Amino acid sequence: MPDPLDSAEFTQDPYPLLAALRERGPVQQVRTTNGRTTWVVTGWAQARSAMADARLSKDTARYFAGRPSTRDLAPAVSRTMLATDPPDHGRLRKLAMQAFTPAAVARLEPRIREIAEGLADSLADGGAADLVEEFAVPLPIAVISELLGVPEHDRAMVRRWSDDLFAAADPDTVDRASHAISDYMTELIAARRDDLADDVLSALITARDDEDRLTEPELASLAVLLVVAGHETTANLIGNGMLALLDDDALRSRLRADLSLLPAAVEEFLRHDSPLTLATFRYAREPLDLDGVRIAAGDVVLVSPGAANRDATRFPGPDAVRLDRPAGHLSFGHGPHHCLGAALARTEARIAFEVLLTRFPDMRRPSTGSDALNWRRTRLMRGLAALPVTLAP
Repeated sequence: MPDPLDSAEFTQDPYPLLAALRERGPVQQVRTTNGRTTWVVTGWAQARSAMADARLSKDTARYFAGRPSTRDLAPAVSRTMLATDPPDHGRLRKLAMQAFTPAAVARLEPRIREIAEGLADSLADGGAADLVEEFAVPLPIAVISELLGVPEHDRAMVRRWSDDLFAAADPDTVDRASHAISDYMTELIAARRDDLADDVLSALITARDDEDRLTEPELASLAVLLVVAGHETTANLIGNGMLALLDDDALRSRLRADLSLLPAAVEEFLRHDSPLTLATFRYAREPLDLDGVRIAAGDVVLVSPGAANRDATRFPGPDAVRLDRPAGHLSFGHGPHHCLGAALARTEARIAFEVLLTRFPDMRRPSTGSDALNWRRTRLMRGLAALPVTLAP
């Protein structure tokens, strides 16, 4: 039987398949393309529990140690903070959080708005646009690039490497991209160390916890993580959210009339069509029970925020977009690996929706058919490859 998570149908719309898995039980085993089996967690309560369970490790280096492999991923990509367990993870997170405090994110808001308005100006020059290519992707790329000091002429190259890491089917392409972006960030850090500025990269270089500080490999790994995860997820949030708005005239009008509803809308877009369909790799360090299912030591467990966010036991009528939902979506994770840049992503998305709604009140999709949409081919992420729109009647 082919891997259901590696099909064209899953790429186009993962929710029917995830719902069918959850109907059989919130913790199910599926056979993957390589012939192995993986546990997939689709229930909200079970996903939330798994994300906080210390018995489920994210230490990929430990899992793959001693296993034969032809892969050549750069350590800065294969050993990010996402792929560590306590106490190492807590140490890295404590140092990195110094650059992402609420006050630090609030200081960025005027510049984020300036970038968004500039992109909207460019859109206004034509009667039609691709919102993904011309707005949803460039905004977070510009923001995170400025925070890290990536020159404007290098940003297209960095974006290409990031795309290859997430979406390329060819392992050699992924491996090459991992080394390219790792080498680039290592050189960028070395240059910035000699010329500190008022930006996130400088803050990370100088961050201390008593005598502890980030090592050079840790800095490179964190910079790669911020670029790749930061722009991919936020671009998907903006694109998926705009698709929901373009398909719902009443909601679009309601938000234009009351922009104070935008924070609630951002949370609902995160829930309804999560930028992350499947969370990154976990495995059982020891035998454990998850919702009455026995998982053996060494078994791989994939938690699905996309499925959990549409669990009707937590979110009634989960396929509809509503602004009165209870809190608790899992798009930013839960527990020790809760997304470091969640506040920044929320701020970027809120500003993006406000700018687009107010600047282009007559924006429409040229086709309302879901079959016309082109989604990026990646198991983990959920994002549009393109979102064509007309900007005026």
